Amino acid sequence: MRVALVDPSLFTLPYDRMLALGLREAGHDVVLHTRALEPAEGDGGGVALAADFYRATGGARTAWLPEPLRLTLKGIDHLASMAGLVARLRRERPDVIHFQWLPLPFADRLFLPALARVAPLVLTVHDSNPFNGNPGSRLQRIGATDCFGAFDGMIVHTERFRERLLARGVPAERVTRIPHGLLGGSAAADAPSPAPASAAPRRPSTFLLFGQIKPYKGADVLIEAFARLPEALRAEARLRIVGKPYMELAPLLELAGERGVAGRVAVEPRFVPEEEIPALFGPDSIPVFPYREIEASGALTLAIAHGRPVIASRIGSFAEDLQDGAHGALVAPDDPAALAAAMERMLTDPDFAARCAANVRALSTAVPSWGEIGRKTAAVYDAARANRKPGGTRPAVAAAGRRAPA
Repeated sequence: MRVALVDPSLFTLPYDRMLALGLREAGHDVVLHTRALEPAEGDGGGVALAADFYRATGGARTAWLPEPLRLTLKGIDHLASMAGLVARLRRERPDVIHFQWLPLPFADRLFLPALARVAPLVLTVHDSNPFNGNPGSRLQRIGATDCFGAFDGMIVHTERFRERLLARGVPAERVTRIPHGLLGGSAAADAPSPAPASAAPRRPSTFLLFGQIKPYKGADVLIEAFARLPEALRAEARLRIVGKPYMELAPLLELAGERGVAGRVAVEPRFVPEEEIPALFGPDSIPVFPYREIEASGALTLAIAHGRPVIASRIGSFAEDLQDGAHGALVAPDDPAALAAAMERMLTDPDFAARCAANVRALSTAVPSWGEIGRKTAAVYDAARANRKPGGTRPAVAAAGRRAPA
């Protein structure tokens, strides 16, 4: 099959790249339709890219403009880019069009009927709460779930989310759960040789919040929890918040200063090249995920791939894939006291941390390979194509999955 994979803003580059490679391993041709890559993002890692989006406003072209004007111009550019995508795919005639994200759903839905006449449409729904309830994404959340009826197939990463969609009335045959694959290799294959039995476990000392920095990820909760650690432990530990920012960072820095931990907290606002990731998830690191919202987390798969003990909120894929006390600690969202207690145990009980790390490494063997994920995804494409009538149509479905009136 010829697959048009669409992620206009490139929200999930590592995931897109690995999915495209998995589909290619399964024998399919894939083109990722997105924006131009930034220098730090590399060259796509062997994936064919079509820079169809934000040609007028991408990169630093409009960064100097006031935010309201910049976003308005980007919205206009997005509409032009979607129109260009329709024209391009009409010419190229792919066998399936697979959206990873709809960055502006209330506008994107206007183009979906034209794209549906080109090929079946598939959507990976990464978030049950569109854009994870980010206050800065109010406009983007408008109509997000209303678009679901336009798709011939939908992919989710957790069973909980699949059940939510079914409860909304989306037909079961249109929703497929495919687990999120590992990013960053396999801990089972790359794990270091076990230390001698007489050697004391190495005590981790760096708490790491890694990935795009957004409000729902709870960086503020993590700073508050770090500040609640006993002073002697704080003096030996540090907290790193590393990733490309999608929020104002000044409040985080102010909070660290107010709580007296600025010297032990590093906020590093940058895109992290792939070659740096193993060092971030090294043997002294404890990945922490104090998220308020999540379905599946690519950063969690990095922790699994590198065999690190995990502290996370008891939600989404954290709750589905991890066991409290076996792989680390699961705590309630927005509970800095519980988070601090879990962090303290990781610092003071190296045997516990080592056991959790070993159990996390074992998880990697149960995660499907990207080749297998590619084959499962292609099966969704086959079903979407079979669901369509001659001429590229299928029975209309309303936004919540109910049949629309004739």
